[in-house]
Amino acid sequence: MTIGSRRPYLIRAIYDWALDNNLTPHLLVAADQPGVSVPQAFVRDGKIALNIAPVAIRDLDLEHDPLSFSARFGGRSQDVFVPSAAVLAIYAVENGEGIGFGGPEGAEAPEPPPNGGSTAPPSTPAAGEGPPRPHGRPTLRRVK
Repeated sequence: MTIGSRRPYLIRAIYDWALDNNLTPHLLVAADQPGVSVPQAFVRDGKIALNIAPVAIRDLDLEHDPLSFSARFGGRSQDVFVPSAAVLAIYAVENGEGIGFGGPEGAEAPEPPPNGGSTAPPSTPAAGEGPPRPHGRPTLRRVK
């Protein structure tokens, strides 16, 4: 039995959450993936961030794959098509909260080094020590 991807469901959920909280949802898309149709002039490092707030776009369809909508880029209307597998993250631009998917779905993950990536022997933190606690507002970042 083949199980479908969770990605489209999570995209819809974060989109609804952002709108319910008066936040502006953005998609971060791997623009070089098959089936992605975005304005290439706005692609940086193979990625594009797309504002998918209702005031910025028309005819948003999150129910079917690929996701689709129309938007204006540089004053010209363009249809955008994004397979859910190419979505790297969906987040609220005001606070950075959302979900990062790590990479395009179906992309081969690199092999981890045999000892978990560390060249130093493992060490045990002293009592009362641990990883540093984050300060400031939370942000969305890609972890490899």
